[in-house]
Amino acid sequence: MPLNWSFFAALLMALITGCSQPAAVESTPVPTITPTPAPAVDDTLFGPVDSWESVSPGLERRRYLPSDNALTQMIALRIDPAQFTFRVHYQPAQPLTAQQWIEALPDAVAIINANFFTRDNMALGLVVADGIAHGQSYVDQGGMFAVQDGLPRVQNLILQPYDGSPLEQAVQAFPNLVTDGSPAPITSPNDRITRRSVIGQDQAGRIILLATPFLGLELIPLADYLAAADLDLTTAFNLDGGGSTLLVAPVDGSPQVLVTSFDPVPVVLAVYPR
Repeated sequence: MPLNWSFFAALLMALITGCSQPAAVESTPVPTITPTPAPAVDDTLFGPVDSWESVSPGLERRRYLPSDNALTQMIALRIDPAQFTFRVHYQPAQPLTAQQWIEALPDAVAIINANFFTRDNMALGLVVADGIAHGQSYVDQGGMFAVQDGLPRVQNLILQPYDGSPLEQAVQAFPNLVTDGSPAPITSPNDRITRRSVIGQDQAGRIILLATPFLGLELIPLADYLAAADLDLTTAFNLDGGGSTLLVAPVDGSPQVLVTSFDPVPVVLAVYPR
């Protein structure tokens, strides 16, 4: 199940971190380590690698493998705005786990975590949930997913700053990953391998949600991969990741946790049938 592999990934990362301490002054023989085989993947949960699988009209699922290691795979959802609507849900007083969000939003067919947030579960950047705005928009950094006049869009806030106009829904995060179909320039002194959540828009106007259930990628390789892959992305940006990474999508007709969050999250973007 995805939960078990996510726990495995977290444990593996903890072991890697624990083994990265400075070596002792005296040199010691380095043991030969046999690489652990990549975990088997249940295609019925995560979807095929070589093509999009139709989950329902206007909603498709697929896996992408940035490398030969299954631990770097990404789960992608492609959503047609003509068939689905998007709503932001923000609960700073009661952050929820992936399974709790499913229970709280029984009509949602897909859910992904959104903004970065503080230790007090207050979202960073701008959040607009059903027309009610919280926080302040980022300036000169990041990206925004917004719904205005019923139409969703993903925009680069550096090239297209938020002008303060009324929005029905919005989430923000950083950094930008794809701009005008090319890798966005990224300067991140703390870049590291970690789980990732991503939102983007393709040339046909469809919304793309992606999440890494296992180890994930660094930001620069991720940006390069997303721009080169056959996703046809025009714009994409990084959402909160790490322990907050969360993705819910239908499996056999009912929403299931494909990527479980290790931490409760206060803000999510949910997808609903029209």
